[in-house]
Amino acid sequence: MKARSGAENDDRLKVIRDVHNTKRDAAQDQHTDRMEDYLEVIYELIKQKGYATAVDISESLNVSSPSVTKMLQRLDESKYLQYEKYRGINLTNEGISVAENIREKHHLLAEFFKMIGVDENTSNIDAEGIEHHLHPETLKKLQQFIKGFKK
Repeated sequence: MKARSGAENDDRLKVIRDVHNTKRDAAQDQHTDRMEDYLEVIYELIKQKGYATAVDISESLNVSSPSVTKMLQRLDESKYLQYEKYRGINLTNEGISVAENIREKHHLLAEFFKMIGVDENTSNIDAEGIEHHLHPETLKKLQQFIKGFKK
């Protein structure tokens, strides 16, 4: 490993500190990666089956039923869904918006990875890991790149 100069190390440390200390915009601060995973799974289940149950979510995310119930209550309090125990789960417009946004990010990332030669399974795994952490400007540029590449 090549040694860096003191100035390079200081610059790198400054970048790390700045990114760490930078607050996301208010909309992103309101939900966590885990919340986004739940919303994404609920959205996909509803699209596939017409409904989502706590058992479906538990199986999809490989988490316990009490964990699902707790998150459903949190998502309900945050106005991303309407949840009544033993009744059903309905995403609000805000919940749908977050889920569709995550789905679009995933699609863009997976498509990019496949374009550079990554197999589909790995593309999806990597996209799932990154989709929550990209800046909107980065996504916009990625979308432009993919469109330009396809032309």
